[in-house]
Amino acid sequence: MIDERAVIDPAAKVADGAVIGPWTYIGPDVEIGEGTQISSHVVIKGPTKIGKNNKIYQFASLGEEPQDLKYAEEATLLEIGDNNVIREYCNFNRGTVQGGNVTKIGNNNLFMANVHIAHDCILGDHIVMANNSSLAGHVDVKDYARFSGYIGVHQFCQIGEHSFISHGMLITKDVPPFVLAAGGRHSQATCINSVGLERNGYSSEAIKKIKIAFKIIYRRGLSLQDATKELESMVAETPEIQILVDFLQASKRGIIA
Repeated sequence: MIDERAVIDPAAKVADGAVIGPWTYIGPDVEIGEGTQISSHVVIKGPTKIGKNNKIYQFASLGEEPQDLKYAEEATLLEIGDNNVIREYCNFNRGTVQGGNVTKIGNNNLFMANVHIAHDCILGDHIVMANNSSLAGHVDVKDYARFSGYIGVHQFCQIGEHSFISHGMLITKDVPPFVLAAGGRHSQATCINSVGLERNGYSSEAIKKIKIAFKIIYRRGLSLQDATKELESMVAETPEIQILVDFLQASKRGIIA
């Protein structure tokens, strides 16, 4: 299942059942899990760990040194989970010592062509990033987030669960859970991601309550602290709101307007 034209360092660990195409390079300190399919002309450098049943398309570059002037050739890590699809020309960098040593990507994600994930980013599960979207360093993306194409996210931002970011946007502050961000180059919270919530099993009653929570944050003129306190009173009746409360309390950059 390994093409004879592939170049694989003897120190790499490739599980049985993995598929590696021609002219792909696998460096030392790289681990490839069972069932992972790697197409031709892919470059994977280490230390990098890739789990099971991923599909990596041609010309992807994974585990390269971080694009950070502080990096001094430390043995930092890129870790990729299971069942991810990584399309053409994706570029995922390893972490830095200052950022926790690891860039980490979860499971069941789809990364379309030309997606860039910089050093020390932490991504959860079931995320979709469309073509030419980029994360600067230290970005935290929660489960089920959705990115349209040509999106840039500033370093240290957080992207909440079940959020949706419209195409061509520049994100410089945190995007709360459930929020649909749009508005051209300057991001705005326009409404909640109702379609995404429905697709992921949220009840109509929960969605109704999340809409109320959105209005408390964005339509009542409250400070973020006062809005968070009001949301806390909703948690007993609507536990899903706790995700939003936790996110707002942890936000360091502030949230999009």
